[in-house]
Amino acid sequence: MTVSPIATFHSPITTKFGVPRQSGIVESLRGEIVFLPEYRNPDFIRRLEEFDYIWLLWLFSANSHQATHPTVRPPLLGGNTQVGVFATRSPYRPNPIGLSSVRLEGITVEPDRGPVIHVLGADLMDGTPIIDIKPYVEYADAHTGVRSGFVDSYEWKKLQVEMAPEVAALWDKQQRDTLIDLLALDPRPHYHDDPQRIYGMNFGGYDVRFRVADGVLVVVEVEKMDK
Repeated sequence: MTVSPIATFHSPITTKFGVPRQSGIVESLRGEIVFLPEYRNPDFIRRLEEFDYIWLLWLFSANSHQATHPTVRPPLLGGNTQVGVFATRSPYRPNPIGLSSVRLEGITVEPDRGPVIHVLGADLMDGTPIIDIKPYVEYADAHTGVRSGFVDSYEWKKLQVEMAPEVAALWDKQQRDTLIDLLALDPRPHYHDDPQRIYGMNFGGYDVRFRVADGVLVVVEVEKMDK
């Protein structure tokens, strides 16, 4: 079986570090789906604009090695508990395929890129290959009141984010709010807890550096990235 990309995802997050661990948890995070030239015929997405959400199937293209182990250590469980790979959404799987439900914000047609799909809440980094797009259908895809395994016993604790006014002014309000939401999710590996360590996250053309202590994330430096 041969699977080839149909499109490329574009995001303000250019590395794996900082990408939300699930789709939808940072609802304001904007992204674009740009089709490869052979799929830029608008007929491919005719009537897609009638749906509020779509499914994206994509490739974990940034993984540097093939997964061969039957278990993984989910960050949700602190990175120390073994769970079967097919009981998780880990990127390290025999077939490195991701599945995300994202909100369809709109579709534009551009002279140089053809139809461009604008979405919200994706958990994909910039440059991710898209291999398929399907409409989200509520009666078939939504299941309420169901068990979610070990996820049900985990309480997501967000960090308080602090940054200087001059740093916050580097982005417009929408981008700034999105960045704060991303940082509040604590992008660090869950087994890291060094209050002196400085981490860097690429967002919107900037390297955002921060440290975390006692539930507070402080942005300590921001540097413009070279294009």
